[in-house]
Amino acid sequence: MSTIEPDDKDWTWTLDRSCPDCGFDAAAVPPADVAGLVTAYTRPWSDVLSREDVATRPDPTTWSPLEYACHVRDVCDLFADRVRLMLHEDGARFANWDQDATAVDSRYAEQDPGTVAAELTEAAARLAQAYAGLSGPAWDRRGVRSDGSEFTVLSLGRYGLHDLAHHLWDVRG
Repeated sequence: MSTIEPDDKDWTWTLDRSCPDCGFDAAAVPPADVAGLVTAYTRPWSDVLSREDVATRPDPTTWSPLEYACHVRDVCDLFADRVRLMLHEDGARFANWDQDATAVDSRYAEQDPGTVAAELTEAAARLAQAYAGLSGPAWDRRGVRSDGSEFTVLSLGRYGLHDLAHHLWDVRG
């Protein structure tokens, strides 16, 4: 199996304009919709993970649906932790997360699809819960990624939603 080339693109531009690939428009998401959209964008993964070819890469340089599902699971957990940190500490600093190293170290391609489906559902519920019921100034609390990108609770939610929507688009079919 070929190695996936690490994604070193800065995707924060998706906060300002629609994604030309998946069509997601982060700026159009009202705060009150974030928690529900986490659920909406993660629910289809149980069907994706039941595909016969779930572990097959479409080409040697693209993750399989299974690998994308593992990534989405881990993104949900990471973002839930970051939201809780921002709510606890305004101006929180996020530890670096290397998604590509995580994929290799966690052996995404070898994980059991049924287990991943259950774990992704649980991680999505934790992320949705982190956003459920937020109001007022909580949406404006800040956090800073290790590369210096600054987020509010709301912009992190919108950014994360793009990730969830985009990866469903990646595995469409």
